[in-house]
Amino acid sequence: MRNAAMVLGIIGGLIAMLVGFFGFGYTELVQEHAELGEIFGEFDNPALIRFASFIAPLLAIAGAAMAKIRALVGGVLMLVASGLMYFSFGFGVFTMFPIGFCIVGGILAIAAGKPDEPKSHF
Repeated sequence: MRNAAMVLGIIGGLIAMLVGFFGFGYTELVQEHAELGEIFGEFDNPALIRFASFIAPLLAIAGAAMAKIRALVGGVLMLVASGLMYFSFGFGVFTMFPIGFCIVGGILAIAAGKPDEPKSHF
């Protein structure tokens, strides 16, 4: 279970990084060229988008890296990353897979109460 949580968290974090690049880039583009924001729309809170674009993939990948040894902490980090992505970007065609992968990875990491190794988090 811990291996699956690690793989899902890494894949979700990498896809979240792509979403974050485009989200952060769009807020920068709209800041420099306001007419594009008028045409294509603006974010309500660009500071939240910039924060989530950096922190959510970082939490997902760090949680996935911790899933083998500290599954409880790694699972919580992946769940926080998915919540941050959902709260800032919403659930859409580009965010459904990173959010889903991080949720499933977080649940699997937390559910791994009896690990393959002698350390248990319960």
